[in-house]
Amino acid sequence: MNSIQAGLTEAIKDAMRAKDAVALTALRALKSAFLVLETAPGATGDLSESDAVAVVRKQIKQREDSIAQFEQAGRTELADKEKAEIAVLEKFLPKALSAEEIEALVSVAMAETGATTKAQMGAVMKLVSERAAGQVDGKTLSQAVMKRLG
Repeated sequence: MNSIQAGLTEAIKDAMRAKDAVALTALRALKSAFLVLETAPGATGDLSESDAVAVVRKQIKQREDSIAQFEQAGRTELADKEKAEIAVLEKFLPKALSAEEIEALVSVAMAETGATTKAQMGAVMKLVSERAAGQVDGKTLSQAVMKRLG
């Protein structure tokens, strides 16, 4: 069991004690997502830390998509609930990298791969994604690499 899953169990207990329905909903959904991944055909049954971070990011992304739809439909109360769930889930993500740290990461990856054109972006992205390990979302990394290769 990775540290995210261990922390999740405690967070669920705390939310139950506090009778925090919003947090409990988000945490149970996250636990369910972990369980689905662990019991999928071909799964080893134990998630790595990076897999767990990816699951948390996916849960947050789903809620961001819901927020956009709710706001478009004028359902602000539902959008607010999703935002509160995102705040709960973000506590399980590692500390985010600063803009300077992202730039340094991209610079090192470009030097190691020898990339100078957008055609070589895939190699840089692969290296940067591995090293960022859930501390930055893919869109932000992609934009930083594009800016440097542009």
